[in-house]
Amino acid sequence: MSTETVERNRRKVREGIVTSTKMDRTAVVSVTERVRHPRYFKTVQRTKKLYVHDPAGDTRPGDRVRVMETRPISKTKRWRLVEIIERAR
Repeated sequence: MSTETVERNRRKVREGIVTSTKMDRTAVVSVTERVRHPRYFKTVQRTKKLYVHDPAGDTRPGDRVRVMETRPISKTKRWRLVEIIERAR
């Protein structure tokens, strides 16, 4: 197979709000997604907590950030910080 025909899977990218920065080089980011209920067809919000690797430690609670999926960094950390989109006011 040639390299042009095989495309590697893209890493997942999510946007969320930083909820906690109390750990060393780790931030907890809440990601909210809107999903349609399978039976009632009403839109439901689902929130997931992602543990994000923040090597510089420059995030603060309330910041809006973009995170990317990565290899396991620790037992629970599987995401890394890409950029800070908006600072908390």
